[in-house]
Amino acid sequence: MSGHSKWANIRRKKEATDAKKANIFSKLGKELAVAVKMGGSPDPNVNSKLKDVISKAKAQNMPNDNINRCIQKAAGESDAANYEEIVYEGFGPCGVSVIVNVTTDNKNRAAADIRHIFSKAGGNLGQTGSVSYMFNKKGYFLIEKTDDLDEDTLMLDVLDEGAEDFVSEDEYIEIITAPENFSKVRDYLEAHNYKLDEADVRQIATIKKELTEEEEEKFQNFLDKLEENDDVQDVWHNADI
Repeated sequence: MSGHSKWANIRRKKEATDAKKANIFSKLGKELAVAVKMGGSPDPNVNSKLKDVISKAKAQNMPNDNINRCIQKAAGESDAANYEEIVYEGFGPCGVSVIVNVTTDNKNRAAADIRHIFSKAGGNLGQTGSVSYMFNKKGYFLIEKTDDLDEDTLMLDVLDEGAEDFVSEDEYIEIITAPENFSKVRDYLEAHNYKLDEADVRQIATIKKELTEEEEEKFQNFLDKLEENDDVQDVWHNADI
């Protein structure tokens, strides 16, 4: 996959409709609430999980007022304690390996919904470990290049902070870290006012599967169905699109 096509895909993703943005913000709100409950505090300075989710929300352009409201609401309620985090693995259309992260208050409903989406697309769910061995859990940052960005300084500094890889393409920079170094690198980037287009801990495929244009369209429709589901938080896959 060329850098240009990858950046184009990312830009199209950013240019979502208002309805899709509302869906994204709703899911991030749920993730913030769960982070407050699981971390035991609404203070990101003492709740590292919450701090990670806040970075993810900001990278998705979620307004600070929305973020703060979600945190304050979660701090005063107990509903989020009923949520469960579940990971599904399987094969989507065209044999693509897929990992789906779900946060739900009804695991039976979630399981039925995810299974239906996979089945309708010609795929199938697998057991734990059926595809995850083809992925590595990594911290990930995406930064759009600007005229005043000093690549050499950024690269040396993030490597000093524990980054594992630094990839420079025509229009963007990718930074990869071990999960345990994600927060340290993120703190450096935020302290130096780098605009993060993406910032999260994700599953990165070690083996990519190439798709034809027709297969790519079919797989994208499958992804859209997953992302429309309210319980689905993240979808990772090894399709080279």
